[in-house]
Amino acid sequence: MQNKNLFLRRAAAAIAALFTLSFTGCGQVPIDSGSLPVSGVVSENPVSDSEQTAGVMEDGSFTIHFIDVGQADSALVTCDGHYMLIDGGNVDDSDLVYSVLERETNGHLDYVIGTHAHEDHIGGLSGAFEAVTADTTFCPVTDYNSKAFRNFKQYAEEKGNGLTIPSVGDTFSLGNAEVTVLAVNSVPDDTNNTSIVLRIVYGDTSFLFTGDAEEEAEEVILQSGQDIQSTVLKVGHHGSRTSTSEAFLDTVNPAYAVISCGKDNSYGHPHDITLAKLQSKDIEIFRTDELGDIYCTSDGKDVTFTYGEYHQPAEGSSTSEVEVEEPQQEDEVINTYILNTGSMKFHTPDCSAVSQMSESNRKEYTGSREKLIEQGYTPCGYCKP
Repeated sequence: MQNKNLFLRRAAAAIAALFTLSFTGCGQVPIDSGSLPVSGVVSENPVSDSEQTAGVMEDGSFTIHFIDVGQADSALVTCDGHYMLIDGGNVDDSDLVYSVLERETNGHLDYVIGTHAHEDHIGGLSGAFEAVTADTTFCPVTDYNSKAFRNFKQYAEEKGNGLTIPSVGDTFSLGNAEVTVLAVNSVPDDTNNTSIVLRIVYGDTSFLFTGDAEEEAEEVILQSGQDIQSTVLKVGHHGSRTSTSEAFLDTVNPAYAVISCGKDNSYGHPHDITLAKLQSKDIEIFRTDELGDIYCTSDGKDVTFTYGEYHQPAEGSSTSEVEVEEPQQEDEVINTYILNTGSMKFHTPDCSAVSQMSESNRKEYTGSREKLIEQGYTPCGYCKP
């Protein structure tokens, strides 16, 4: 039975690899470690063609599918027939995530990671659990006041063995890849900074996922002294200027950066400041808002990127059975605020600072306070909205 299961897992991985290489209308960027800039060396310890990279089987395969979920996050990691889903996009992305998992997995995930409790990361995980079961579901919290989170928690209890809060330093295997938890609940009272941060190592290549961790959490990671150097950086918080500090970026020292964000999104992600930091270090940038779905494949020594439109449901499949309730609006308190788009602060309409704003920087916003903070805005210290 074990041999049969192994054969099925390898067959599934081979089919997924063929899909990756054969879809039409795609761009392909093969990465040659000999042509990389100094700031982005793929292989820290190059091996000769006659040597086998430690921890990588000859028939091994490692792929990350960065799913284009718009202004949200979701990535499926596949290694040697094992699967890990990191975030699931918004509730509205449930059908899409369902179809990807139905097509690219064997119906079972080793791990599901909800990096933090915001809907644009965990909302679509309910749809994911319609398609798969999971051995372990990680999240930095077990309770959060939103309908989307309560649905996620319920599905995790039914099909993912409940929610587990990992600890910093935890390690686990995904096939021949090793995953390390670098951070969790770095700043417990700030949801973005509770993000689970993961580093995945496959052979001589490595991949860093930071959720929506901002500079405060990045500093906690830097102070811990853990190894965070990575070949590929999944840029934090959709490229917000509140993440990816100079010190953090210097230490990670990636060759490539992937940004998940929506086309022409209202948040201004990725921020020009963040893009300038990446470009100044000759880091090659791949963005879902420009490229659609992005695939990153490693053979343990080099990485290759392919991209394009590829998330149509498989022939004969249907996602109409996915029924995930929308978050109840009453969970969010809706107010009107005045934004200063220059200073990235928000105010109550009657705040004295509003009258002093430049007209070009002033913008009225009606919505939740939490959504503003997610966008990178901070509350005025005087009116305390």
